[in-house]
Amino acid sequence: MKIPLDRKSRKPIYLQIKDRISRLIKSGALQPEERLPSIRCLAEKLQVNKLTILEAYSILEADGIIFARQGSGYFVNQSNTIYTNIKSTFAPAQNVIISEGAGNSFFEIHMSAVQAQAKKEIINFSYGVPRPPQDIALIGRRTITNAVDNLFAYDVPQGQLTLRKQVAQILVQQGLEVTSENLIITNGCEQALSLTMQYYLQKGDWVIVETPTYHGAIAILENMGARIIGIPMNAEGMNLELLEKYLKSHRPKLIYTISTQHNPTGIATSQSHRQQLLQLAEQYQCPILEDNAYEGLNFEPVPPPIKALDKQDLVTYAGTFSKTLIPGLRVGYMVVTGKHYQLLVERKLMHDVHTSTISQAIVSEYLASGHYRRHRRRLQTENLLSRNTMLQAMENYFPQEAKWTVPNGGLFLWVQLPLNFDISQIRKQAIEQNVLFASGSAFFPNQQGYPAMRLSFSNTSETEIELGISILGKLLKKHLLSVPLR
Repeated sequence: MKIPLDRKSRKPIYLQIKDRISRLIKSGALQPEERLPSIRCLAEKLQVNKLTILEAYSILEADGIIFARQGSGYFVNQSNTIYTNIKSTFAPAQNVIISEGAGNSFFEIHMSAVQAQAKKEIINFSYGVPRPPQDIALIGRRTITNAVDNLFAYDVPQGQLTLRKQVAQILVQQGLEVTSENLIITNGCEQALSLTMQYYLQKGDWVIVETPTYHGAIAILENMGARIIGIPMNAEGMNLELLEKYLKSHRPKLIYTISTQHNPTGIATSQSHRQQLLQLAEQYQCPILEDNAYEGLNFEPVPPPIKALDKQDLVTYAGTFSKTLIPGLRVGYMVVTGKHYQLLVERKLMHDVHTSTISQAIVSEYLASGHYRRHRRRLQTENLLSRNTMLQAMENYFPQEAKWTVPNGGLFLWVQLPLNFDISQIRKQAIEQNVLFASGSAFFPNQQGYPAMRLSFSNTSETEIELGISILGKLLKKHLLSVPLR
């Protein structure tokens, strides 16, 4: 194993070693279960201290890339074999959607997914919820037992200082220059979106979204009376040529984007795409709302958020623990810089005074326990296995006319269907066979998009995925025979 080192570089030696080994594993040069050189042997070969190798191996182990076997050394983790046999075939028509109406079905999808949770026989592909930490109940009880009096009193609207400091530390590791003074703890990511949209937009204002996009965001915008410009997604993210065209012609007041593990497509944009999007926003002085609800659920490294590049306080960043811990706690956060911070804190106060102090304390206690990084690693490993199982099942059972994304993280796959498919009829037939998925129409402004399905691969077993996808495949093939293709 060759590991070239630049001893004049400002990058620490242990990080150079860690990055090189990580690349060797991701490329397939080091295979799953392959044993790495011992700490002593590699230290002698590279002429570094054994502690340097130990530090590199420890980070790789914490990230789930390698694992230690007692008495035997370090080995390559199975979960790092990125699925490469099936490629994304996502290539929708690049049609812009202009919507001044309201036709979103967020309430219907949310209610059907929640109700399905109580029905054990339902294979639920519609809801993106994480597998909960095994010790979250214990930590919750400990938090309540040890609660001090001020935990049951009113609190500041921006959230508990301890939790804000902890979130800031997490975000710094992702490339953001942020402190507790830039953070507002919110009642889930949904509130962060609502606060920001109401701050920047008034009824009748133009706003740009990706199409498809998160249906909850569309619901907020339509409820506000905003006029929506839906810029189509391609395999790289939002179509930037069309974005510039409509920035110039319509002068929108806000761009809403999901840069990492996009909902519903699962796409993560490149560094170049993020830079270009921000440059356009700066050129036309249009604020950006960056929704990164799925941060930390990537299978491969992703670039720093757009907010990390922001020098003009144009970007508001929203995140949440609903997708990595448990959604019922309703703890999200937003990063706001410059003059906007105090104004948004005041709006937060008017919304709900403050986020639940109990929920904040439970999340804070869990972060302090040191288990969060290990839990996220477990989620990544389990989600990758589930994604690969679903991809293989789709390859086996779906008709070739169906096109889909191959996300490198998150919780969802996006399936694009032929134009004259009746997705509502297919969904109804699937429910009759105890399979539930989210209809793609909900993810377009005024439901104006092409036929599609959003499939969640989280929190379902391999057996359920295989059975559910086989049922959907039969329904799609049956529908294909009954309608002429266009």
